[in-house]
Amino acid sequence: MTFPDPCQTAVADATRPTGMAWLAWLGLSLSLALPARADTDLSAMSLEQLMEMPVMAASKYAQAQSAVAASVSVITREDIRSFGWRTLGEALASLPGFHTTHDRQYTYVGARGLGIPDDYNTRLLITLNGNRLNEPTYDSVMAGHEFPLDQDLIERIEVIPGPGGAVYGQNALFGVINLVTRSGAGLNGTEIAAAWQAPQHTRQLRLSHGRVLDNGVDLLLSASGLRSRGEDRFFDFGAGGSGVAAGQDGERDQKLFLRLSRGPWAFDLAYSDRRKDDPTAAFMTDPLVPGQYLRDRYLSTQLQYEDHFADHTQHLLARVFMGQYRYDSDAVYGGELYRSSAASASRGIELRWLNTAWAAHTFMLGLELQDNPRQDQVSILTDPADNLYLLSSGWRVGLYAQDEWRLSDTLVATLGLRADRNSVNRTRLSPRAALIWQAAPSSNVKLLYGRAHRSPNVYEQDWDWSAGAYPAPLPAIADERIETAELVLDQRLAPDLALRAALYQWSLRDMVEWSSSDWRFVSAAPTQARGAELSADKHWASGARLRGSVSLQDAQVRGGTRLVNSPKRLGKLHFSAPLPMGGRIGLEWLAESRRRTVDGGHVAGHAVTHLHLSSGQLLPGVEWSLGVYNLLGKRYRQPVGPDNWSTALEQDGRSVRLKMEARF
Repeated sequence: MTFPDPCQTAVADATRPTGMAWLAWLGLSLSLALPARADTDLSAMSLEQLMEMPVMAASKYAQAQSAVAASVSVITREDIRSFGWRTLGEALASLPGFHTTHDRQYTYVGARGLGIPDDYNTRLLITLNGNRLNEPTYDSVMAGHEFPLDQDLIERIEVIPGPGGAVYGQNALFGVINLVTRSGAGLNGTEIAAAWQAPQHTRQLRLSHGRVLDNGVDLLLSASGLRSRGEDRFFDFGAGGSGVAAGQDGERDQKLFLRLSRGPWAFDLAYSDRRKDDPTAAFMTDPLVPGQYLRDRYLSTQLQYEDHFADHTQHLLARVFMGQYRYDSDAVYGGELYRSSAASASRGIELRWLNTAWAAHTFMLGLELQDNPRQDQVSILTDPADNLYLLSSGWRVGLYAQDEWRLSDTLVATLGLRADRNSVNRTRLSPRAALIWQAAPSSNVKLLYGRAHRSPNVYEQDWDWSAGAYPAPLPAIADERIETAELVLDQRLAPDLALRAALYQWSLRDMVEWSSSDWRFVSAAPTQARGAELSADKHWASGARLRGSVSLQDAQVRGGTRLVNSPKRLGKLHFSAPLPMGGRIGLEWLAESRRRTVDGGHVAGHAVTHLHLSSGQLLPGVEWSLGVYNLLGKRYRQPVGPDNWSTALEQDGRSVRLKMEARF
């Protein structure tokens, strides 16, 4: 599977389709040789079992949550179904310290006080079954409908806040988010899901099939699509005028996912194609002109071998991965069509060895190589003489090691270090240190320290608008570097009640930001934050569950200016309970304080409530659900980036979504 080239005359050497086809064929062939892995029934787990459910994202190998060097959170498939979360962003917004921003093109995720508008989520690393999704041109991976995996295919989401550079390198400044997909054995049949949402006139359809084949191969194959007319909204474009953007908020989305596994082999392929019309005249285009849009296409695939040897004391992982990304947009400036595109291609390998033979030590050593043969940006104007071609490539290599050292029955130390070098800047070291004390069977204390980095991507480094969108010799931009210290206390007051408190401080140097005065990206002044997160999780024997959290976060640029789009307080409540005949109710309340806009103003704080009801199986194999989002019709706005006519956009009012899911 390959993408059509966005500009064949400018980008002749496209990602090689033969290589992608060969990898897909190899994954299928090798998967036919070895017993499928069984799923875990997360809905039947107690609170204690959920808290000790192994996670992979923190150290790239399975660890109990109490042993992870972070305040880890796990969002299960049952959580997603209970609250009717439609996107990854909605699921992440349920966690302490996370907030989202939607500019009617993309969904951005903020973490622990940092949520720069239009940053394309560059400072969070998002992986799919351990495979990096951040593409190399913009470092982007979006969290709305544009995310390249259907929400219904997620088994669990592992969220590791804080710097993950000691294991992952690039992008893991504020956290690592790993999505673990469902298996064919867990689905065990065919699913058809259809949904309709008003007033956006959104229709969704998904067809999934999963099972274990006679030869032992675990197969999951799914295709889904979305069509939305959107809403006709009034926009004030300031000097650009005002009016209703009628028929300019449409969206279409297509996704395909394939997973094959058998024994130590696993193969994944995820593809998405999403086009979103632009009603907001983003990037200061001509307002209220129909036909302006942006389009994103992701392709991510990996083939992985993972096995144990020597009485399970030696663990080996080897994987090869490939990815493609395409961006296209049509925009109108002064009545003239302006067409831009970008193309990314990446490929690489990772080798990882885990040794548990040494007494009291779990030692890991890994090597990761990634080649980016395409990191291209193209702009096509009415006059070909004004066309802009920025064609580049890059690479990165990382060597990492970590030792989990059990000092006593109650005390564990984790020491990790990764060295990264890339085609942009010099070698960077990312250390990690943690001391975890099991003070009592129900008490766990973690003292954490870590550093991470991010080199500027080609969009930030090479794109210059100061001379009318022509490239100019640009000064080098330094790597972003973050340093974080954190104290975490986990306390189980009872088998069905858990509390967590986290205190943290981070400082970020040379943060890359857009300069409206220079019309290019520059390194900003140092930024720092202090914060506290308090959360509680209560279960009842009836199956009811209540989660709540309060986050206090004070993020400032040196000198005392608060960061843009950074709420100082977040409050969240999530209650779910069973209903008769197997149904369930989910009630979600999200509150946040005001946020600063790019012009120094503020948008008011707000609280929104969402309600989700599921029917259980009223008919054999058929389940209905009803979601009412923004139940009380709250009117509120969120900040947007400096390349918009306004500094904030109003968010959706009340919307209703009806969904049917049939299994057979």
